[in-house]
Amino acid sequence: MFTGIIETLGTVVNLSKEQENVHITVKSSFTNELKIDQSVAHNGVCLTVIAINNDEYTVTAIKETLDKTNIGLLSISDTVNLERGMKLGDRLDGHIVQGHVDQTAACTDIIKQDGSTIFTFTYDDSIGNVTIEKGSITINGVSLTVVNSKKNQFSVAIIPYTIENTTFKNIELGENVNLEFDVIGKYVSRLTKI
Repeated sequence: MFTGIIETLGTVVNLSKEQENVHITVKSSFTNELKIDQSVAHNGVCLTVIAINNDEYTVTAIKETLDKTNIGLLSISDTVNLERGMKLGDRLDGHIVQGHVDQTAACTDIIKQDGSTIFTFTYDDSIGNVTIEKGSITINGVSLTVVNSKKNQFSVAIIPYTIENTTFKNIELGENVNLEFDVIGKYVSRLTKI
């Protein structure tokens, strides 16, 4: 379980393919606090630590993860948003995030405003996922509030702090991002279809 509040950025230092899996080695400021079998969200994707070496650790992404997220598009030197699992009893500053990406979306517009930047994303709505105004959405692991919701598109307003301290500073038009829709909204949506 995560909150969508990014702790730090990591740098991909190695990618190693083994059958259909990819082992991803990341350099991070909190590596010395990790242990084997611990879950870490990488751009919102929950992956398990399998090895630790000094300030670098390795996780494995299986084919399902590579097919349904942007993790398979990572290259060496890419920056990723990182968050360790939530501690029971801590404040929930973002929203409930599972680290299970529902689908990807393309960035279709970036508008810089005085004090914020509006990012618009378009996604395939045939899967059944929806957003609502002022509802929660997780983009590349970042907990955000939807400011404009349409049938297969939504926008979020990003403050300068979030731009500077997450991978939002690197997002360009056409780039694919990971989406995790609000878990409560997903259950409500499912129940109304039964």
